[in-house]
Amino acid sequence: MIKKGQYEDFFIVDADVHINETPEDLIPYCDLPWRKALEAIVNVPRRYLNIPGFAPQFSGNRPFWPGGFDKKTVNTPDQLREELTELGIDIAIIFPDNLLLIATFPQREYAAALARAYNAYLVDQWADKREGLKGLLLAAPQDPVDAAREINKYKDEEGIVGVYLPCGGLHTLWGHEMYNPIFEAAEAAGLPVIFHSVLTLNTAFPFNGLEQFETEFARHALAHSMSLMFNMLRLIETGVPVRYPNLKMCFIEGGISWVPYMSMRLDKEYMERRRYVQHLEKPPSHYIKNFYYGTQPIEEPENPGDLAKVIELYEGENTTMFASDWPHHDFDHPRAILNSGLSKEVKRKILGENALAFFDIDRQGKRMRSHDKKGILS
Repeated sequence: MIKKGQYEDFFIVDADVHINETPEDLIPYCDLPWRKALEAIVNVPRRYLNIPGFAPQFSGNRPFWPGGFDKKTVNTPDQLREELTELGIDIAIIFPDNLLLIATFPQREYAAALARAYNAYLVDQWADKREGLKGLLLAAPQDPVDAAREINKYKDEEGIVGVYLPCGGLHTLWGHEMYNPIFEAAEAAGLPVIFHSVLTLNTAFPFNGLEQFETEFARHALAHSMSLMFNMLRLIETGVPVRYPNLKMCFIEGGISWVPYMSMRLDKEYMERRRYVQHLEKPPSHYIKNFYYGTQPIEEPENPGDLAKVIELYEGENTTMFASDWPHHDFDHPRAILNSGLSKEVKRKILGENALAFFDIDRQGKRMRSHDKKGILS
């Protein structure tokens, strides 16, 4: 892709874009009897990220203002590639839209069937079907063993570069031993895992507390970052980074200003209560500094230099990745990084180089498998 103007000096990888998978999209890939359930809801009334029996969003009963947000969706690889080119993005990592809410599904078999159908659809219709479109496997948290089978099934697909672990409405936080099969399979496959949150009102902690707020202003301010914070804490508390030292992990769609808080706060607790977490080999900040982070929704302080300071506090120059959240109404344009107070070198890392390292791909989107790396090094 030939880029002009402010983009020409930067190779841009977007670590978070969304496609609008629908019941009718997944029907051909879904096992019986769950296929019948999808067929039954093809014509149900639906709103944005709210399809009965498929995307159970519970944040309704709020005012709808004239105009409102532009509820845009991406429905074809051609559309996505065209829009990404206009934004100056070279490579994009694909997440689902409706199945962001899959963690809220109460029935294990249905959730696992939808995840299998989505993964087959992703590989068949999206990942690598147009230049620079890469996919993440969806791991249904309700059935970790089945999710591990999915990782093993698709681990060698060229278009697959990681595993998406849903956080929105998650009833058992990531880090519990029940999820070991997923972590083991991902580490063995050399695929990183990405924790992605979404706003929902749900009985799962911390989302159950959001009902205390009257407005989306308050709910949206906390939902994403709080979800990521609690899951990060559970991962560290249970020693997942120690038990799976070669597993790369990323936290997306919570901004980044919460990261230095967690780093400093957990180190304080560790100094006083390290006997509770004797399995940790180093202070929590060590693991936090080795996690990766997506920028969206990027904080935009009045003083642009403050953003650089936040990244410096958690030593994130090499672990922060640009994420747009395209095409959602609150997406971040690459200029949010380009116009920041960061140096050109750090901008280049955040806009593309860090993501290439995290997803282990080259600038053509090709996975850098072990035999390829040996060839490059030799």
